[in-house]
Amino acid sequence: MARLESRHNVVIKGIGVSPGIVSGRAYLLDDMDVPVPYLHLHSASHIADEIKRFKKAIGEAKTELLDIRKAMSEEKGLEPLFIIDAHIMMLKDASLIQSTIENIESRKINAEWALMLTIEKYRKAFSKIEDLYLKQRISDVEYVGQRILRSLSETKREPITEIKGDVIIIARDLSPADTVQMKIGRVLGFATEIGGKTSHTAIVARSIGIPAVVGLERITHEIHNDDYIIVDGCDGIVLINPDPEIIKRYEDKSRHFRELEEDLLKEASQPAITLDGRRIDISANVEFIEEIPSALIHGAEGVGLYRTEFLYINKERLPTEREHYNNYKHLLEGKGLAWSTIRTFDLGGDKFISDPRLAKELTKETNPVMGLRAIRFCLQEIELFKIQLRAILRASVHGKTRILFPMISCLEEILEAKRVLEEVKRELTLEHIPFAADIEIGIMIEVPSAVLIADRLAQEVDFFSIGTNDLIQYALAIDRVNERVTYLYEPLHPAVLRLIKMIVTAAHKAGIRVSMCGEMAGEPAYTLILVGLELDELSMNPMAIPRVKKIIRRAKSTESKALVKKIMTLSCAADIEEYVKKYMVRRFPDVFAKEEDQNCSIS
Repeated sequence: MARLESRHNVVIKGIGVSPGIVSGRAYLLDDMDVPVPYLHLHSASHIADEIKRFKKAIGEAKTELLDIRKAMSEEKGLEPLFIIDAHIMMLKDASLIQSTIENIESRKINAEWALMLTIEKYRKAFSKIEDLYLKQRISDVEYVGQRILRSLSETKREPITEIKGDVIIIARDLSPADTVQMKIGRVLGFATEIGGKTSHTAIVARSIGIPAVVGLERITHEIHNDDYIIVDGCDGIVLINPDPEIIKRYEDKSRHFRELEEDLLKEASQPAITLDGRRIDISANVEFIEEIPSALIHGAEGVGLYRTEFLYINKERLPTEREHYNNYKHLLEGKGLAWSTIRTFDLGGDKFISDPRLAKELTKETNPVMGLRAIRFCLQEIELFKIQLRAILRASVHGKTRILFPMISCLEEILEAKRVLEEVKRELTLEHIPFAADIEIGIMIEVPSAVLIADRLAQEVDFFSIGTNDLIQYALAIDRVNERVTYLYEPLHPAVLRLIKMIVTAAHKAGIRVSMCGEMAGEPAYTLILVGLELDELSMNPMAIPRVKKIIRRAKSTESKALVKKIMTLSCAADIEEYVKKYMVRRFPDVFAKEEDQNCSIS
């Protein structure tokens, strides 16, 4: 963090989670945290009163969220988000409620302190999770806890929808409910001290198009109300009281960004076909149904990866078949989607799950990332697996459906998964429940063993989907969430490129298609390489789709193959990265703005 005592031209670097550049007056939102008093209760009547007070606070917090949901429903073009419903559901969580009541009764303490003890129990459980996305779901528990605490303390934060004037919100943290209210109000963007790219708040910001930067340590201490600030959600930068010259630079950068986005969106709906006629299917990675409209606007032709783990996270019980079915039905009925790929749940030792028996079984592993997870867990908990498969099959009559099994490492796993699927089909047939006959079955290739037997695996499925996030992690022996070794996480490592080439060769020889759904697929700098490696489909964050499509539509497959041939002669990832970056900037200057044009640094 850079800081000047004059409080002019202060630059704070964070994490850009929603692209766009906005400038305006800062509005410091009250800290979400509420002071928590400790009181010892001396009588049974006091304990009963405290339990009653706690239940009343839960009801008030629920009413607040329902009011927000209603306001969203009445706002044109803004549908209620699943996240709001999830938080409402968490307020009904029997475990959270009962644990807090037991704390009040057994410890003879006030509701605020009892609730904090419950939240701490959740926090410890989530701290054991290694998956970054799921680890950050503790924030949802904390958001709900803060709402209850505010009701208990009778302190109210000013509703964002009532903030006057176009402002930029500065806060220690925001809940997804806070974020979505910005769309209803007149908020230009926001910046927070904590958060990450996979937090629900970041997902909401991207889905409704509000520029945002998070992970800005102590920003609430650096910025005062009415400071003039710039939020650069592209590069993850916040500037405080910049000089006129800097303001002008960022106005130019903002205009350039908007023009580029508008230009890209003009062609976003066009198919990704190279100049010499090769078509690449482009799809979106989706976490929530609410992301689909944005995905379609940005040019997604289908859903290449629909993650289903959220159905199990932060819930008071395991999801029913009906809950699964309703969710998949909503997905498959989405207008404009040519196909939807539903990945069976990737739960395991590093994933939090509500069921006490399963949670105990899963959390005792010493190396959960390589332990009982994904398809291994599904095949151990067959009944749980069958519930999801039944729901997917039932929903398949509503749209083109593909089923994707994660983390296949050997032939036996896919054979067993297919056996269970066929068993479920027979059961549904006997029950006279219809399902689509043309469902495609695929597997994620994300461990090296699967690459080495890809030719054999290809005989059993209709398509491959390469999960580069895990494939790179396992192939290079790198923990991608360990900041001390993240510099070694190199998508263009020669070994990674060779693994991808092996997968594609084996698949095409067997006559099946290959998709890529890892982060690598959505990096425009890698697009020509992936075309040259002959991927059939690329699935990515919707925001990346227009750039990727534009590159493909302005290149030839022969050119991309020549690029791959060249980089395969280079010995190390750094050399390949440098060569590819220079090549792409030179070849597509309208997509990759020159460094000097984009450099708005004030250093």
